[in-house]
Amino acid sequence: MPRCEGAMARDIAPRRALDPAPDPQKVRVPRRSPTVAAVVVTCNRPAQLRATVLALLAAPLERICIIDNGASSGTPDGTAAWLAAQADPRLIVLTPPRNLGGAGGFALGLAELEARDDPDWIVVMDDDARPAPGAISQFRAAPPPGWDAVAAAVRDPSGRIAEMNRPARNPFASLTRFAAALFRGRPAFHLADADYLADTLAEIDIASFVGLFLSRRARHLAGLPDARLFIYGDDVLHSLHMRALGLRIGFDPRIRFEHDCSTLQGSAWIYRPLWKAYYHHRNLLLVFRAAAGRWLFAPMALMHLLRWGLRARHYRRVERPVYLRLLRLALLDGLRGRLDRPHEEVLALAAGSRRPPSRHVPPQVPARGGPKARTAAQEDAA
Repeated sequence: MPRCEGAMARDIAPRRALDPAPDPQKVRVPRRSPTVAAVVVTCNRPAQLRATVLALLAAPLERICIIDNGASSGTPDGTAAWLAAQADPRLIVLTPPRNLGGAGGFALGLAELEARDDPDWIVVMDDDARPAPGAISQFRAAPPPGWDAVAAAVRDPSGRIAEMNRPARNPFASLTRFAAALFRGRPAFHLADADYLADTLAEIDIASFVGLFLSRRARHLAGLPDARLFIYGDDVLHSLHMRALGLRIGFDPRIRFEHDCSTLQGSAWIYRPLWKAYYHHRNLLLVFRAAAGRWLFAPMALMHLLRWGLRARHYRRVERPVYLRLLRLALLDGLRGRLDRPHEEVLALAAGSRRPPSRHVPPQVPARGGPKARTAAQEDAA
């Protein structure tokens, strides 16, 4: 038997040597499915979080990281017990000792996932936002090549486009776009309804942290968003930061997300709870400075200051002085670039106290940095 095997080997070897070399262009290497993980930031919204977590557990994700900011409030809402009862090993739950806001929560979650697995893509969302059935599978099957970040098409539960998550292009990036924005306003630089019906990606400059897929390259080059922002504007500032580095952000209308948000009430931009108005206005000043640049920032800020002041009339009479105090503080901090005001102080002001506590507790997440720095981000999760 051994001699027969040797003879067979000698017989086969010459024939193999005569076989033509394979054409490298025809050799098919099996494509590895990209790894995708998710980060969700929550704070005392158990019903919304449960719907989101169940949607994510049904999706093909390697990891699901939940940042429970509400765990630091000392008021059990059932979230911790419900999350602990989930047996899926993909689920990671982090409970920071204090409320980090959406921005700090996303920083913490992104840093955690990068330290554990450094997946190809990480998708971020609020606790009241979730992928539509099949959205994650669709993205994994064919992640669009050549893009560093991909924004999903976000709609509300009724199927209408979620305005607060509508992607945009920087209106100050060119004279043509700036002129169009002056005459047409918001529709001139935000994507149109028709873009949500297309079957190709559109290049954008600004995306929200609801259904935004961040590639490994984007995370490593741009670092993490700024945790000090707490909520609002962190996604816009981080998007502009990525674009300044030459990274490409695409809007994919075929990937659907749902956002069941109720922060803004009616069409008058009334914030509930009221303390969120401080972060919105303070951080918008930072956005204006980043987008408009040094020379156009002043006229932009003055124009919006008038609009923001007029919004006080939409609040109840007892709320108006509180709103105006929050607005004044937001303007002072935004113009000075102050991002270290304690959240407890903002809450006290919103509650009507004229002399809030001034104790400063720095966020327990890394600050913004360069390529492998650990910073933070996200919007309405607190």
